[in-house]
Amino acid sequence: MLELRPNCECCDRDLPFDSPDARICTFECTFCADCVEGVLKGACPNCGGGFAPRPIRPARLLAKYPASTKRVLKTGCGQ
Repeated sequence: MLELRPNCECCDRDLPFDSPDARICTFECTFCADCVEGVLKGACPNCGGGFAPRPIRPARLLAKYPASTKRVLKTGCGQ
């Protein structure tokens, strides 16, 4: 099950569970669409893979399967 990480690992922008701007790689590294398209040029700085839009978990399932609250930041990612 996806962690639904709460932020962009590059710019630290908030990405709530229902954000249409969240992008993930195959290892679930999480970035915003702006960083993926701009700074990262479509390649994950952690694994080198591409990105896909992160699925949105239905709100009715959040109580049983909550989104992560742990923020992750990639050092040196365009800051």
